[in-house]
Amino acid sequence: MAMKMRQSLAQFEREFLHQTQRERSQSVYLQRDVVVRSRKRSYERNLKRSSMRFWVLALSLVATAVLVTGAMFASLYYLLS
Repeated sequence: MAMKMRQSLAQFEREFLHQTQRERSQSVYLQRDVVVRSRKRSYERNLKRSSMRFWVLALSLVATAVLVTGAMFASLYYLLS
């Protein structure tokens, strides 16, 4: 009976060791996954921010060109009339 008890304890210890190794590898995998998702979200935020900045710049350039052209033609109209 003592031999059977030793075998079951040894088997229990082996199972425990395997389970802890699986949990460690799973935790490493989850940490890598968290890092990858975090980098992806950061990249997407930066991309969205840079896209918005581009459109603000483009609209401000177009608005400036329209205002300068309008002011130029208005001043020419006042000078020639």
